[in-house]
Amino acid sequence: MGEAEKTEVVKEKKTNNLTDLAGKYLTFKLAQEEYGLEILTVREIMGMMEITMVPQTPDYLKGVINLRGKVIPVIDLRSKFGMEESEYTKETCIIVVDVQNILMGIIVDTVSEVIDVNGAEIEPPPKFSTSIRTDFIMGIGKTKGNIVILLDIDKVLSVEEFEALDSLAETE
Repeated sequence: MGEAEKTEVVKEKKTNNLTDLAGKYLTFKLAQEEYGLEILTVREIMGMMEITMVPQTPDYLKGVINLRGKVIPVIDLRSKFGMEESEYTKETCIIVVDVQNILMGIIVDTVSEVIDVNGAEIEPPPKFSTSIRTDFIMGIGKTKGNIVILLDIDKVLSVEEFEALDSLAETE
């Protein structure tokens, strides 16, 4: 196989991977940026409720909530992404997601809508230096003239962070 053919195969694989990302996404905002989660990972959307703080946890872990008898850890996505924290408003929501078969709440500024993104509208995530972690970005959706950062919720937390949350959910 020649170099040109190899390059074409690599391009085709990347295109196929991005095409595989086509589907329905729940979009939400953090600051002025729009993000999307695969709709199949979303279990529930709720307004803010009382969160029980847990000592000795990272700043982005706001605590736990009791959702119909289940203890669910809640993280503030703004804080996790290193954004400036803001006061919660009546539009602030907790999105309950399924992360590797564990329910987890994520706090977002506002939920926007469910959108249908086709594979042709998805670009690969931007490349930065190796010290900047972007593995949790599946791609960049370009839909209706807007940019939507498509998140892989399973990778937003590192393995170590996820294991800590997993044990927290089990012990409560």
